[in-house]
Amino acid sequence: MPASPARTAAFDMLLRIEQEDAYASELLHSPRYAKLSSADHALATEVVMGVLRWRSWLDHQIAQHSSQPLAKLDLEVLTALRLAAYQITFLERVPKRAALFDSVELVKRARKHSAAPFVNAVLRKINGEAQPRVSMARTCNLAELAEASAHPHWLVERWAKEFGLDETKQICSYDQHLPQSAIHLRDRSSEDELIQNGIELAPGALVSSARRVLSGVISRTRAVREGRVFIQDEASQLVALLVGKGSSILDCCAAPGGKTRMLAEQNPEAKILAVELHSHRARLLRKLVSAKNVTVENADVVTLAPAEPFERVLVDAPCSGTGTLARHPEIKWRLRLGDLADLQARQIVILQAAMTHVAPGGRLVYSTCSLEREENEDVVEKTLAAHPSFRLLDCREELERLDSEGKLAWQDVASLTRGAYLRTVPGMHPCDGFFAAILLRA
Repeated sequence: MPASPARTAAFDMLLRIEQEDAYASELLHSPRYAKLSSADHALATEVVMGVLRWRSWLDHQIAQHSSQPLAKLDLEVLTALRLAAYQITFLERVPKRAALFDSVELVKRARKHSAAPFVNAVLRKINGEAQPRVSMARTCNLAELAEASAHPHWLVERWAKEFGLDETKQICSYDQHLPQSAIHLRDRSSEDELIQNGIELAPGALVSSARRVLSGVISRTRAVREGRVFIQDEASQLVALLVGKGSSILDCCAAPGGKTRMLAEQNPEAKILAVELHSHRARLLRKLVSAKNVTVENADVVTLAPAEPFERVLVDAPCSGTGTLARHPEIKWRLRLGDLADLQARQIVILQAAMTHVAPGGRLVYSTCSLEREENEDVVEKTLAAHPSFRLLDCREELERLDSEGKLAWQDVASLTRGAYLRTVPGMHPCDGFFAAILLRA
């Protein structure tokens, strides 16, 4: 008997994530797995995201019961072990026998027949001797926290220095749970349609115009497929609101397009140029952003030569993404400390190029979905030091303006800033971790 469709799909996706640096969120919503039943898709999603979130903890359990070092195991074998170990120790409603059987069958399907008895033996030991997880709240030091929360120690150590131990525990805890999806409504009639289709919504917790999805599969609704509703974290929506209004707007790193769409809605009369470096992402951007006042250009902002400067410029820079680990847990196993210097160098080049396109009296918003100082404050401060025609605007002023206009749902405006910068912190705030700085040109 072959393995179940859900576990087969999860196994294949986890292999692609490891072998091709694919992202789980993209694979789970790709056409290849669209034919899975709702129940199978839900189980595949739970298993894929669960294995990625708890990978180091699962590996520790496997290593304790394996006669071979994990480094010597074929990836297919290790993936099958992780797949079943997660279900055995985390999913009470899933029959353990089915999880074990399917992983053995998946190893055979991957043409690793000789490893099937080994996989069976290890999983039976885990099933009989699974160790309870340590509560993150009870951890006393960084090593314990890293192990209990399944985060790389070097990353936990950095966060503790930046945010303190208590906040770091909140970040790690938030990362290990599926966050609520947030949506932006293009037209309010779509909200009634979603409710009629069984989607339970709640008001936005951070942004008044947002809605939070309490239950229902929002990604499979007609409103999402047709682009009348789009899934977008509330912190991302807040960054778009910070850009404000202008007659001409440049969105420098525009894909996937959530912020671009909001800019078009906020500025229906403005001319908006959305620039995207990668051709496949630019094609997707053209499909997702249908506003007539938006022009999408497949180009590098570093070499961009528009005819005139812009009143508003948004630089949502490519970054490590450490503020989004709850949605993209694979990042924490790929990122290396040395990557931050490379990312910073690239971000400075992009920001400096974007600054040349800001009109006198105009403003630029620089943002990332990273928690790392190298990609945030350090980028802004190094760039400002070399460009005296720009100055930093305190984000609190703009947040207070948004609050007075009824656009903020979050009551504690002061908690959204650190110094002059916007800083949302997962666990402290009900959203991804975002950073933003507002630069004004004289």
